[in-house]
Amino acid sequence: MKKGIIIFFLLSLFTASFAQKSALKAYLSNASFYAPEHGPYLETYLSILGQSVEFVMTDNGKYQGTVTVTMLFKQNDSIKEFRKYDLKTAKIEDTASINFIVFDQQRIALAAGNYRMELSIDDKNNDLPALMANNDVSLIYNDKNIQLSDIELIDSYTPATENSLMAKSGYDFIPYQDYYFPQSLNKIRFYAEIYNTANVFGPDSHFAIASSIESVETGKLLENYFRIKREASDKVNVVFNEFDLTELPTGHYNLVLSVRDKENKEIASKSIYFQRSNPGVKYNTNILQNVVVGNSFVAQLNQVDTLREFIRMCFPISSVNERLFIGYNLATCNLNTMQQFFLDFWMQRNQADPEGAWLKYYYLVLGVNQEFGSTNKKGYETDRGRVYLQYGSPNQRIIEPSSGAKPYEIWQYYQYAKQTDLKFVFYTPDRSINDYQLAHSTAIGEVKNVNWQYEIGGIGNVPKDTDNQLYNKKAYGSDSWGDRSGENYNFPR
Repeated sequence: MKKGIIIFFLLSLFTASFAQKSALKAYLSNASFYAPEHGPYLETYLSILGQSVEFVMTDNGKYQGTVTVTMLFKQNDSIKEFRKYDLKTAKIEDTASINFIVFDQQRIALAAGNYRMELSIDDKNNDLPALMANNDVSLIYNDKNIQLSDIELIDSYTPATENSLMAKSGYDFIPYQDYYFPQSLNKIRFYAEIYNTANVFGPDSHFAIASSIESVETGKLLENYFRIKREASDKVNVVFNEFDLTELPTGHYNLVLSVRDKENKEIASKSIYFQRSNPGVKYNTNILQNVVVGNSFVAQLNQVDTLREFIRMCFPISSVNERLFIGYNLATCNLNTMQQFFLDFWMQRNQADPEGAWLKYYYLVLGVNQEFGSTNKKGYETDRGRVYLQYGSPNQRIIEPSSGAKPYEIWQYYQYAKQTDLKFVFYTPDRSINDYQLAHSTAIGEVKNVNWQYEIGGIGNVPKDTDNQLYNKKAYGSDSWGDRSGENYNFPR
């Protein structure tokens, strides 16, 4: 049997706190893949923090925890697959210092299609409510077109000694279940599979697999982070590679794999988002040395204060690397360096007409300043202004200036780049000014706060480390303090 590939998708990071008892803290990722002889599969990866499990003494005097995991896979209201099993921890002698993760992997055969996965995790040794979440999963595979599995990020791997669930292509892989790479991690390892190249290109034909890292903000491929490899066609072609992240600046990136034919035309591609934190790498002004201002429109911008302000206006749409320049270099650099940066910034976004791109953005900033400016900030400096400039005008915008909660707004975007159903929650702690702060968002790379309703509700004593959905529905009930924030968030109109 050909082994499949993990597609990482963050379902939820469950946490809950209750008096006198710990509650489960777990992380689930799921993956779709394809075996040509058998069809689509789903792999699930569940990690539970050992410290959050309730341990009880067994017959031999040691301690052990047990968690019941229930998974449902539905299409409409019809259950297509069901799994329920007990996940037991290792037996230990001392519960004073538990420092391990309970890891579980499942492989589930499903027919091609879209499903709603519902998960329940229940600690059998305490009476706290089970942790629950759901997620949409898609297994759309066929044998007619070139298709890629999604990309598996790898924490570690060893040569496989037996045919285990974690074995693929001769290795046992431990997944890296996060999209965040701190400074302490200097490699991003990844694995993927490509299907049907023999069917499409023909037996014993050749094609190319390109691996690259691109900036989320600009969509540009990064220099020194591009590889291409020639492959012979097969039922399944394997990609197992890594990039060194030592010199990759702090930022938001996509790891991209693409299949290209003999003419270097892209046939299929797949990407996965990741975030890098690398404060040791600063903006390298040497990259501006070859930028010739010459007779460009920037040559006319020769007032230092004006140009500095124009560059600050660009902050909302800047890459993290460009924000390093604005944050660390802008205050002290000379006019020529600012001109080079400003020209390069807009050429990166529209090489054919950088001036036109700037003017279009500039007039947008003027409107944002007028609508979102506060008593102490310009509009583009506020959270609402930054989001508006970065993501565009929201498809839905709910404004609640006065209710049982503090004044707040909820914005919804149906789609942005490869993300869907993005939501932003803003509120103002001080009713006397127009400076709304971002309390929570579902967008990748933005602040996530499961307790946002408590903050805008002003009820005090925000529970720490609490799953907002679970706690509200079971303990207090949604919108229990008189406002409609929950309804507005879940059903924007």
